Amino acid sequence: MYSKYVWPIVLLMVSISACEDPEDLAPQVEIPIKFPNVDPELRPYFQRFEDEAALRGIPVDLTQAGISGVIEEIDEEHIAGQCSFPRNRPNEVTIDRSFWVRGNDFFREFIVFHELGHCYLFRSHLEDLLPSGACISIMRSGNGPCLDNYHSGTRAFYIDELFDGAIGFTASN
Repeated sequence: MYSKYVWPIVLLMVSISACEDPEDLAPQVEIPIKFPNVDPELRPYFQRFEDEAALRGIPVDLTQAGISGVIEEIDEEHIAGQCSFPRNRPNEVTIDRSFWVRGNDFFREFIVFHELGHCYLFRSHLEDLLPSGACISIMRSGNGPCLDNYHSGTRAFYIDELFDGAIGFTASN
């Protein structure tokens, strides 16, 4: 007698539980965005900057430092990026939109790291040359006589120089 009532009840329970979205059952936890004041396209480069510093034993927290980042047109010619210190937007990295669209990953990293070199490391421009004529630093202004040589084979050299400023070794290329 009970068997004819059990199956409809079981089917009703299964259909009710199948209608619930599992996400509705889980507590909604908002995951904070790292680098909340940074354009989403720049965030991977901000993270790389922190990661490269950590590999060299240097703790860097760009969010705590209040550094923001945007991609927008820069009116000045031949300027791919800027670090500005105005009161209304302190420590803001601005990357030129036209440059960003044309630039590959290495050039984007180069410019973001250069600007973070100003905004976070407080580095100024360094125009010195390697014997090959290549720039000795990622912190070159672009107005000097050195040639850019940032690529996979020289990346570690330039990032080492960026973080420690000591130039006691030479790049392989």
